[in-house]
Amino acid sequence: MNLVQRAVGAVVGSAVGDALGAPFEFGPAGAFSSRFPLPDAGGEMSGGGGWDAGEATDDTQMAVHVAESLLEHGGLDLPDIFARFQRWASDDPKDIGLQTEDVLTRGLPWDQAATAHYRSSHRAAGNGALMRATPSAVYFARDGQQATMDATRHIAALTHGDPAAWEGTAIYHDLIRVALDGANPLNQLSQTLTAAHPDHRQRYATVLAPSWHPDQATEFNGAVWPCLGSAVWALRTTRSYEDALRAAIDLGGDTDTVAAVTGGLAGAIYGPAAIPTTWTEPLHVPLSGSGGRTLRLPHLLDLARDLAERPASD
Repeated sequence: MNLVQRAVGAVVGSAVGDALGAPFEFGPAGAFSSRFPLPDAGGEMSGGGGWDAGEATDDTQMAVHVAESLLEHGGLDLPDIFARFQRWASDDPKDIGLQTEDVLTRGLPWDQAATAHYRSSHRAAGNGALMRATPSAVYFARDGQQATMDATRHIAALTHGDPAAWEGTAIYHDLIRVALDGANPLNQLSQTLTAAHPDHRQRYATVLAPSWHPDQATEFNGAVWPCLGSAVWALRTTRSYEDALRAAIDLGGDTDTVAAVTGGLAGAIYGPAAIPTTWTEPLHVPLSGSGGRTLRLPHLLDLARDLAERPASD
């Protein structure tokens, strides 16, 4: 596989994970396998919990807005990304995180809103920045480790004032970068962790260690570090895209985001051919804040290719 194929796997794989996990959000562990006990049987993308079959959530919707801003502006335009998020939030999306909604509706400038939320709540380490990070990870991968990690710290900070959220998305960006190069990101975790901020390195080293299991999490997987740790665990303990997604969703809790993060990594490693067509055919992304557009698989394929094929920065 080449970089473009792996990029398609990452972008589509993340969106599929989001849509596949959405009906099981906040449900118990094992609910996915209980409902669909046989792998490869089909019918898993059946919707439920208020979601239509194949419908992606705010995870993928925000990711697409980031991607389209990067492509239209030829790089990082933080005020533009924030404005797109605001339009999206004001267009009555079916789902939006409480923290993200508070930040985007405060009426403060793009470089003040998340900081104000963090100062008032002291809680801003949710996984809402991590969930949307796959397209930006693809876009910046060719610029190298430092550039991709720095870029996503800035994007994360638009809605999340806690630096722990920045570091989680930065680590994820680098794992995608390694996978797009054709290497196993799990074999290079130590190098990735070395590039994380020292204040947060040990927390992520703990949840990304081979000995860690999601049952050991000290917080709900709606927080950024157990979410990323759960995704890496699902990847490490399985040998296919489909099995990784099943493992991620069976953890319960914030299943759409854990599966979206798992799907981005697994898609980059195993490629688009590993994603069941019964999962991609019904996939669609209702894009609030964008004139009523709904993106389907061909749109996501084009988006992924454009992200991967843009010229590398000097």
